[in-house]
Amino acid sequence: MTVLVTGGAGYIGSHTVHALVDAGESVVVIDNLSTGFSSLLPRPVPLFIGDAGDENLVEGVIAQHRVESIIHFAGSVVVPDSMRDPLGYYRNNTMTTRSLLNSAVKGGVSRFIFSSTAAVYGNPDQVPVPEHAPTRPMSPYGSSKLMTEIMLHDVVSAHDMKYVVLRYFNVAGADPNGRCGLSTVGATHLLKIAVEAATGQRAKVDVYGTDYPTPDGSCIRDFIHVSDLAEAHRAALSYLRGGGSSITLNCGYGRGYSVLETIEAVRRVSMRNFAVQYAPRRPGDIVTMVADTSRIRSMLEWTPQYDNLETIAGHALTWEKRLFSERGSLPQRAESA
Repeated sequence: MTVLVTGGAGYIGSHTVHALVDAGESVVVIDNLSTGFSSLLPRPVPLFIGDAGDENLVEGVIAQHRVESIIHFAGSVVVPDSMRDPLGYYRNNTMTTRSLLNSAVKGGVSRFIFSSTAAVYGNPDQVPVPEHAPTRPMSPYGSSKLMTEIMLHDVVSAHDMKYVVLRYFNVAGADPNGRCGLSTVGATHLLKIAVEAATGQRAKVDVYGTDYPTPDGSCIRDFIHVSDLAEAHRAALSYLRGGGSSITLNCGYGRGYSVLETIEAVRRVSMRNFAVQYAPRRPGDIVTMVADTSRIRSMLEWTPQYDNLETIAGHALTWEKRLFSERGSLPQRAESA
């Protein structure tokens, strides 16, 4: 039986595909390559280039490869973009998943793992934030993901399917073996922006907001290494195969680092004192977001291997240096962080 990974050529998706293949799983990928790269995938894995919302495509792949489980990554993920284009986010995230679930039900898929986000919480009342905290998203991105969670809950209530919703906190780093990493040009992830500055591809890093009620005035985030997150998906699949009930889990380490602390970690690892520029707050940004991880640690057979900010930054920097050497010298850019 096969695992279908939508968005499997993207950043988190490609790491998860490698983790599944390393574990001996049969995997097939659907990705439209709008932000993904086929070169990040292990060579034996079949890639169908298309949209996860294309029901004819998905139903054909499910039947052809005897798909029994779906891990769904495909979607749009940039908070400021969602503020500018909310309908695009509801189309790419919510409507696409509705079509994908329809195909899954028709094809008899019994397990579904969904890539969600801590953005569903908004500014939480308590930190670390538990899974039962109120959901008050502050952006169309967070709302589109929450809508999908609600839809998934209703689908499994009516059909023979179980799910694991994984609410990601801040994902960073790259495969320690150098097989894949964040390759999207113009990506908005803080650590990606910082390592681009460290390799001379950006003139500066913009820090949005230095007057938040935090120790250094910048936002605080819970960073999780992408390879640990990939293993969480594999563990979630094992949990469902073992008869586990549908569940929602936070994916983080349970500790927070400020934006300024994160930039300093990249400076230390890279030994480059790149420029930082302070800018006003952005709409939709959350002040402090740190995960309560007690549930995922108790429910899944999952033990993080890379719970160290400098380790995460070092792996991201190594990958970025490789990308930079392959692309050649690039003009400096000053896009926003």
